[in-house]
Amino acid sequence: MKTLDEQQRQRLLEGVDKIGQQVMVVYRRDFDVETKADNSPLTEADLLANRLLTTLLQKVLPDTPVLSEESKLASYDVRRHWTRYWLIDPIDGTKEFVKRSDEFTINVALIENGVPIFGIVQAPALEQTWWGQTGIGAFKGSNGESHAIQARELPVPEQSPWKVVGSRSHGASAFETFCRGLPRHERVSMGSSLKLCLVAEGAADLYPRLAPTCEWDTAAAHAVVLAAGGDVLDVSTLRPLRYNQKESLNNPFFIVCNGRNERWVKALEKARSST
Repeated sequence: MKTLDEQQRQRLLEGVDKIGQQVMVVYRRDFDVETKADNSPLTEADLLANRLLTTLLQKVLPDTPVLSEESKLASYDVRRHWTRYWLIDPIDGTKEFVKRSDEFTINVALIENGVPIFGIVQAPALEQTWWGQTGIGAFKGSNGESHAIQARELPVPEQSPWKVVGSRSHGASAFETFCRGLPRHERVSMGSSLKLCLVAEGAADLYPRLAPTCEWDTAAAHAVVLAAGGDVLDVSTLRPLRYNQKESLNNPFFIVCNGRNERWVKALEKARSST
């Protein structure tokens, strides 16, 4: 595995921070919103961040391909030969950006042999950054200061309720079914890839995603979760989620966790059967 050195990580963190500042310039003023073929919104901030991120990544690792939601996608005939590539979502949560909810992120992941080994998730409006690298650890920071984070062990629910994070707008029925099968728990709502980061930092225990996502939606935060000691598992197999394994860039449904527990596994099976 070819890991990034400290200088490369610092260039990336500083570069993404500067890009986030330019995105905020757009966020604070009026901007046009287009509609893509899949009916999702597109703003000038998406295109700006895409251009700046691509330039930054090509400077840090010149011979490494970049796969982005907002660029022409390479076919699987090309991608299947990639053992190492960047996977980015210039603005994850464009709907949140348009609503000015502040819960949108800039996502950058380095994938090696299907596994996200490095990731940055920056929330410019929240002035927070999460990043992680395999073998180094996971961190959360703001204003140049950062501290290590770690996914917490699942507590005994009778002593401390599980914290379950879910989407505000996707897969609500299946999420309700899942929660009904759990022991004592509390719910947390959050937008974009921040939901995975909550598990990485120990602020939540479980995040079942029982609605569609694409690989660029999850890869950066997935890297943070892995570096923090957590897992992202395919709900059908309970095996680790992997990337660039097929033509489609759609993820299977998944659950973010820190280790398996029979009670949530049974709840997940019921939720799966309801979708």
